[in-house]
Amino acid sequence: MSSPQSVTRVIHILEALCASTEPVSLAQLSRSLKAPKSSIAALLRGLAQAEFVVPADGAWRLGPRAFGLGSALIEARRRLQSSDLIRAGMRRLAERSGETVLFAVGDVDADALTYVDVIESRNAVRFSVSVGDRRPLFCTAGGRALLAVASPAQVRSYFRTLRPRALTAQTVVDKRRLAGIIEQARENGFAQTMDQAADGATGTASAVRDATGAALGALIVAAPSSRLQATRDELARLVREEAAAVSATLGFRAAGG
Repeated sequence: MSSPQSVTRVIHILEALCASTEPVSLAQLSRSLKAPKSSIAALLRGLAQAEFVVPADGAWRLGPRAFGLGSALIEARRRLQSSDLIRAGMRRLAERSGETVLFAVGDVDADALTYVDVIESRNAVRFSVSVGDRRPLFCTAGGRALLAVASPAQVRSYFRTLRPRALTAQTVVDKRRLAGIIEQARENGFAQTMDQAADGATGTASAVRDATGAALGALIVAAPSSRLQATRDELARLVREEAAAVSATLGFRAAGG
């Protein structure tokens, strides 16, 4: 039970039991983990001895020690403030992308987001923004990313009151087109803009969520438009990965695992 593979399987067993509202059978765990029943059974016996799992009508569910550990982890996460975890993700993203990284919080009712943290690129030509600056949701990558994870009712309400105005010659102001763009961002897991809120500026953003699924804000890479053509897909991948990693550290579990 001390091998790296066994440790990984123990974690996956606990995750599977945590994700299920009903007891999980040995056969189900074996299929889910793609591991032999004999190996899973041995691990379950060890976990049962430590009261991390308990048998339930021929299946298994979490035991009292698991809930105690969960409570301790929740308390530890509260002590390690979410801002520290978000900042760590921003630093990783800045290093990986080489561009300016921002974190913004949004207010759907006010049609605005506010930049609350920034790590500037070391490039001589770079996107620059100040903490506290506000931008509209509809024409920014961060705003579109936040709208993409809002509820359908929130999005409908937003568009009913939205009165978009062009900030550049490229700004999309047609509500039907904007609704399609938001839906595409929902499907992709990120939003990307070019010359929408400011000429020569591009953004790539993905939402960061907490354990309840609520969006805390948007993680954004901002860069001069002249560099986007060569890095568009790579920036989208990096932003989506880091936003997902930060969300996971905050306790968010995406549907399906």
